[in-house]
Amino acid sequence: MMDVQITVDADVSVLEGSAGLSSAEFSCHCCYDILINPTTLACGHSFCRHCLAMWWSSSGRPECPECRERWEGFPKVNILLRDAVEKLFPADVNRRSSDVQGDPRICQVLQTFHQFGEEQTHRARVLVHQLQQRGFVTGVTAALCCISVVLSLYMWFSVYQNVLVSKPVSRWSVDDVTLWVEQLGDWTKQYRKTFRQEQISGRLLSVLGAEDLSADPFRIHDPLHRRAFLQEIQNINHLAVKAPGNLWEFKAVNLGKSLFLLIGLRDSPRLTLLYLYLFDYDDTFLPFIRTSYLAHSANATRSNPSNITLHDWLSWHQWAALLAMYSVLPYQLLSDYVWDWLSVHYWTSRIVILNAFLLSLLEMCSVWRLWSRGQIMTLPKMIRLHLKMMSPWLVFVLLWPLIPQFICSFVFYVELYLSTIRNIVMLSKILLNSDIAHLNI
Repeated sequence: MMDVQITVDADVSVLEGSAGLSSAEFSCHCCYDILINPTTLACGHSFCRHCLAMWWSSSGRPECPECRERWEGFPKVNILLRDAVEKLFPADVNRRSSDVQGDPRICQVLQTFHQFGEEQTHRARVLVHQLQQRGFVTGVTAALCCISVVLSLYMWFSVYQNVLVSKPVSRWSVDDVTLWVEQLGDWTKQYRKTFRQEQISGRLLSVLGAEDLSADPFRIHDPLHRRAFLQEIQNINHLAVKAPGNLWEFKAVNLGKSLFLLIGLRDSPRLTLLYLYLFDYDDTFLPFIRTSYLAHSANATRSNPSNITLHDWLSWHQWAALLAMYSVLPYQLLSDYVWDWLSVHYWTSRIVILNAFLLSLLEMCSVWRLWSRGQIMTLPKMIRLHLKMMSPWLVFVLLWPLIPQFICSFVFYVELYLSTIRNIVMLSKILLNSDIAHLNI
């Protein structure tokens, strides 16, 4: 049996042997010469790497020079094809490599092309990381939303719910009044039937006095029981006409206002405080400023009567300090206000304080990015865009009486607790130099 020997002649372009391969089959379709560092695109076409770089530099488009199909990511050298060409045509590969390395223009384009590839690879890695992070956050958010729905449904349908924080007393039905009487204790068993038979609603309950409870049909002759009833009625009347004792009671009486304050103070603290100062001074702005700012002032005392105005408390330099904080750190006012409710709302207060801290960081990062990029003049445009994004929430708050109370309460709890997770995600994106701007006015 004869051995077949294959010899390669540098002057002969046809490869002799059983395969019958020629150099034309391994040529680049840009320069029509032997491939060096062959790069195969997603469409299947292969080109010299420097030819592909030259095409990319001249056209400015990441697409195939032959079929114009865009390539995603960054194309790499086809190692298998490169090794085959180097073994079959070593002389041609060495000649072409020397020519490419000796051309400074080609070397410069290749360097730029590789820098573009490194940027593309980095962006792809960041995108994958963000997608993984977003998937984790989405899963956590979905789980928390499910928990919120379950808890809301439980609180809504539970027979042990506290009607005082479910709805204002003016909307109590006969069943609600009966449930309220039951929640006062076992000593009310002898009076429950009377309240139900007389069809006592929330409005009737709020006007009952000592003489009414002593006379027919109630006949509450025990002075201790009568005094207890009067005290509880006084408490619910106090809730109906004055400031509620805690966040949940305030939400029950002022559901629309609570949504407005929750969303407004979070997304537009300065505009919301200005609105409260102009249109809701006595009921909301004054108590808020007393608790958040004046409580830390040496001249402020909590024993001051409610009819004392804010102007009686602040000197001109205190007003200046308050306006400075209002302009620069409005969320600090919110944190100071919530700090005094730590004993009442243990976890909720801490979540609100954390959220206020995150919002302050987001605002400072956004201002710094605008300043460093020379885009501070775009601030009015961002304000208009922010107000446009706030309009759907404003419509929702204005139309809240037409929306079922369960939906409003659910939105309240979701915005109260889950906005912290959203702000953590936004802050992480800003720190990763993503193209996101967050500025609250």
